[in-house]
Amino acid sequence: MSECLDCAECKASLYGQKYILKEENMYCIGCYEALFSTTCEVCQLLISCTSKDLSYNDRHWHSECFLCLKCSRSLVDRPFATKDDMLMCVECYSNEYSAKCHACMKTIMPGSKKMEHKGNSWHENCFTCNRCQQPIGTRNFVLKDTNNYCLPCYEKQFAQKCFYCKMPITTGGVNYRDQPWHKECFTCIGCKGQLVGQRFTSRNDFIYCLNCFCNLFAKKCASCACPISGLGGSKYISFEHRQWHNDCFNCKRCSVSLVGRGFLTSKDDILCPDCGKEV
Repeated sequence: MSECLDCAECKASLYGQKYILKEENMYCIGCYEALFSTTCEVCQLLISCTSKDLSYNDRHWHSECFLCLKCSRSLVDRPFATKDDMLMCVECYSNEYSAKCHACMKTIMPGSKKMEHKGNSWHENCFTCNRCQQPIGTRNFVLKDTNNYCLPCYEKQFAQKCFYCKMPITTGGVNYRDQPWHKECFTCIGCKGQLVGQRFTSRNDFIYCLNCFCNLFAKKCASCACPISGLGGSKYISFEHRQWHNDCFNCKRCSVSLVGRGFLTSKDDILCPDCGKEV
């Protein structure tokens, strides 16, 4: 028995005709294209079996229709990119959507190294110090008046010098009497403790924490012998070259407070009038 050479779809004889074999079935050219050929995304015509079918993400094009949407150059055998299903050559895509260098305003091409800071982008070689013109790369830098400075140049040109150590202050400075200090340099002359966030005072241009100042200079309470700072609005009683904390100014015998009341003295003691009568 002779082999059957009929089209699997239209049953027409394929003797002497071109045909296509698919999954062990033979089809004439017309039936094969009607059944299996894809439609071109651009011209909406069938892509014949004799034409090159270019596909991407389940979409198909004739080779002559596979073009950049912007410049119409062929994308066959060329790199391309997509945006919202639109095909573009890399150059057009970059000009349209890639970041622009903040320095030279040229496109930063995909795949090239770029530097970013606060929403701006630079080519690696354009990201330079405004003073020394050297690339900053991944080094620390300071942004001032829209210009970037490497840390050494910023310190030389702009940074204030600490009143104590004379070194530049880049972060975390303290101002006292219009003089800049590093936080770590702003310390008590007595105990060397840091004064940032602490109560302090000065004497003869030296800065003291409250404890050191009181221990060194404050008068002592005649009752408890502890320093009377007098700072921050704290009240105290003074009488005949002696001082008392408000809370310590009490009758020696009955301990009643004598603040705002009359009192008597007996040698070094202070007494309320009632206890004074008994002396």
